[in-house]
Amino acid sequence: MLVGDHGTQQNFFVAQQAAAAPVALAQLPPLAAGFTGREGELGRVAGLLSPSAGPGAVVVSAVAGLAGVGKTTLAVHAAHAAREAGWFAGGVLFIDLHGYDQEPVQPGQALDALLRALGVAGEHVPEGAEQRAGLYRSVLAQAGEPVLVIADNASSEAQVRPLLPGPGPHRVIVTSRHTLAGLGARLLDVTVLGQVAAVELLDTVVRAARPGDDRVSGDPAAASRLAGVCGGLPLALQVTAALLVADPALAAAELAAGMADEVRRLEALRYDDGSGVSAPSVAAAFELSYRQLDADAARLFRLLPAAPGPDVSTQAAAELAGWPASRARAVIGRLARAHLVEPGGMRGRWRMHDLLGVYARQVPEGSPGEREEAFGRLLAWYLRYAQASDAHLRALAGTAVPAEFTGRDDALGWLDAERPGLIATVAVAAAAGRHREAMRLPLCLSEYLMWRRRFDDWLAITAVCRDSARHLNNKGNEAAALTNLGNALHGVRRFEEAVSAYQDAAAIYREADDRRGEGKALNNLALSLVEVRRFEEAVSASQDAVAIFREAGDRHGGGRALNNLGIALLEVRRFEEAVSAHQEAVAIFREAGDRYGEGRALANLGLALWGVGRFEEAISAHQDAVAIDRETGNRHSEGLALVGLGLVLAEVKRFEEAITAHQDAVTIFRETGDQHWESIALGNLERYRAEQAAQGKRQQQ
Repeated sequence: MLVGDHGTQQNFFVAQQAAAAPVALAQLPPLAAGFTGREGELGRVAGLLSPSAGPGAVVVSAVAGLAGVGKTTLAVHAAHAAREAGWFAGGVLFIDLHGYDQEPVQPGQALDALLRALGVAGEHVPEGAEQRAGLYRSVLAQAGEPVLVIADNASSEAQVRPLLPGPGPHRVIVTSRHTLAGLGARLLDVTVLGQVAAVELLDTVVRAARPGDDRVSGDPAAASRLAGVCGGLPLALQVTAALLVADPALAAAELAAGMADEVRRLEALRYDDGSGVSAPSVAAAFELSYRQLDADAARLFRLLPAAPGPDVSTQAAAELAGWPASRARAVIGRLARAHLVEPGGMRGRWRMHDLLGVYARQVPEGSPGEREEAFGRLLAWYLRYAQASDAHLRALAGTAVPAEFTGRDDALGWLDAERPGLIATVAVAAAAGRHREAMRLPLCLSEYLMWRRRFDDWLAITAVCRDSARHLNNKGNEAAALTNLGNALHGVRRFEEAVSAYQDAAAIYREADDRRGEGKALNNLALSLVEVRRFEEAVSASQDAVAIFREAGDRHGGGRALNNLGIALLEVRRFEEAVSAHQEAVAIFREAGDRYGEGRALANLGLALWGVGRFEEAISAHQDAVAIDRETGNRHSEGLALVGLGLVLAEVKRFEEAITAHQDAVTIFRETGDQHWESIALGNLERYRAEQAAQGKRQQQ
């Protein structure tokens, strides 16, 4: 219930906030158009997924094959059929492991995403991959209905093995370009489409756009040649069909002749069907598709792989090209119609198939250094908007904020959408020698990552920030990075390491005679010292921080330090001093218009007042804290304040009200996925109900 002021390091600090953990068990992508020729594979997958496959058995269908062969499409169609059959009433989880990207999803990251989708709050996701795997299996074991997990685009057995559930009714489908023979799974190798199915796919897609279009069905010989040149590869067939759809005057025979000239491109992606040098290849479709592009579309196609991360927004694409967003959107539309980009995970975002990305990076055209220049433009945009969003997240009432966003929610929405790209960009910037940006961008993201409790991302980019600051010999930002590193370590409960990071930061600030920076490091240090039960040191660190902020005339920083000082004083049972510290903190936060800080300080004040027996005042402080938390939407803090309120109400024998407060708290902790505090609240509820019953018996006597 003690809520400290554990701020991120840049301008000033705010405390950690716990967000609700939604359950996301309907992640199955929509069905793809033009799916054909897979009846046999679908039947085999259905046999593996069926409940009749054997109770308690873990069935994994490792759908392997050539890139672009339709593995994901097959898995998604099979999953839709299984859901319609009622086999997975518990839902479907879908995760793209990006196994063949430059930075594939690691098992720990995948488990983090799956646990969050299952409703586990970020604060309860363990640090290590093994611990996450154990919790993942435990959560699935408690699921009332079978769940299907689709692990898409895996590159190795090690990447996917931790994602397998324990014994039970759940099933997993893994797609990979490799045959994962050591996974202990039932294997289903997906080959290219046969000639009839390939032609049917071409005709289906063309007729879907224009029902009367008979260019494929009306010229069987040309259609057969097109299917042969595409090698039966569904991705190449889709691109070929898109070319026909985009140009109604283009004959199938003309397109087939043009594609035949390109079979030697991208030898590494050549499909060997036994026909030697004339074997069909996806490169033929890619090359011809690229050659059909106008200058703008071709340029954007080459530049899109310069953006780190799994997808890009329309605005990010515009920044890459140096265009207005409207122009970029029009050009992306042309690329999408040619099937050279596809919609990403969110509306207005776009991704390029990984094989197309390889091809686009190898296109030798364009000006020298154009991709590096594009990355520089994207990086500058990321930095500008990250700074603006950070200002919105940190702003107090009445503070002027940048015009890039309409408010806090707008800034959070942008950060949520761009987070994967922002995180990937930090590492890429450092690798490219852009240490200034690699240092500054993490500092702008620290408040957001704390708010969303994305501690893995925070640890990764903060380490880069620290190293880049050292490369630039920028002592001030090195100390800021160390302070943020301490915050992230504290968030994953690595408290001893957090203490060390804070101490190093304080030493650097002290050497540089940066008193406010030293105060911030010491203030955060106090919270980690409390966690490792070094209470007297925590009191001393907080007292030093209070003195520094007062010396610097920083009232708001002083309020944060006083709130943390009160927490440390409570631990050593110096209740009257804790009351004074929290009362002063409340006054400072109220004066500054910091409602979040005021709510935290009031809840802590209530506990201190309880400690000195001033119960009515303690009840009032907790009630005020609950009201503020409801006003600001801080649900988890509301739950903690309700527990504190219930404790004091029970102290004065107002058991009915104490029970109500704890019932409300249990609801909140279940909503936010905090099993630890839910357990505490339930235990208190049981005790208060027993005490209420005993009180009733005494009154009857």
